[in-house]
Amino acid sequence: MATRDAAKTKATAFQNIVSGPDRNINLAEAALLIAAPEYPDLDINACLQQLDDMATVCRGRLGPSPDSARTLTALGEHLFLDVGFKGDLQTFNDPRNSFLNEVLKRRRGIPITLSVLYMEVGRRLGLPVHGISFPGHFLVKVEVDGVERVIDPFSGGAVLDHAELERRLEHVTTPKEKWNLGQLLMPAGKREILARMLRNLKNIYVNSEDYTRALRIQDLLLDVQPDVPREVRDRALLHDKLDHLRAAVADYQMYLLLAPDSEDSARVQGRISELRQSLQRLH
Repeated sequence: MATRDAAKTKATAFQNIVSGPDRNINLAEAALLIAAPEYPDLDINACLQQLDDMATVCRGRLGPSPDSARTLTALGEHLFLDVGFKGDLQTFNDPRNSFLNEVLKRRRGIPITLSVLYMEVGRRLGLPVHGISFPGHFLVKVEVDGVERVIDPFSGGAVLDHAELERRLEHVTTPKEKWNLGQLLMPAGKREILARMLRNLKNIYVNSEDYTRALRIQDLLLDVQPDVPREVRDRALLHDKLDHLRAAVADYQMYLLLAPDSEDSARVQGRISELRQSLQRLH
């Protein structure tokens, strides 16, 4: 019972964090709370203290009057050389790579979790580090001495020039003539970052047919982005997979209210009718 109560408390804490203005969201705490259902005994404060401690080590190397360039160098050296954070190429789709507490423990992660780590330690050092929801691979950027640097925490803090960014775009599906690097490098909001983390994790669970865990993540995703039609539809599909008939009908109906002209509206309406017939047979 105590474990269940703690899980509910953390779920409520996540809802409270993401319900306010984007600028007020504690990104590190919210990212850690994503892991709460899988780690009921997770000590959020202890994980936040690890971020504080890493920033303290960096700060101790800078002297009394640090500038942004030296601070950025200290940050990269400590995270990637001293502590040894790196991208997990071998087991990229391991769910642990999407949980910030496991990234702190294992020193392994995927682009977005390593970027959140980099952003949060950088923020503690006074660096204006922003996330970039770059196609296919999350990145960060920071302005140093009036020059914008795009950095890849997954690749050990490598600084990427425009030629490298364009090379990476060769692997995405958007036609080249539609590329607008300036738009692609716009800062991502905290909700956008959390949503991308959650979608990555949901896709991992769906691909492994672990629909119960996928549904838990989908609930968090709708806390971050409520009333987004495709997310409501995806929750309906997960309820459907799990034979949660009434919940599936409710979400399918909500989806049609939010997106009445969607291309799949006829199919969804048909599925609602099938589920209602199934519910009638149960009585």
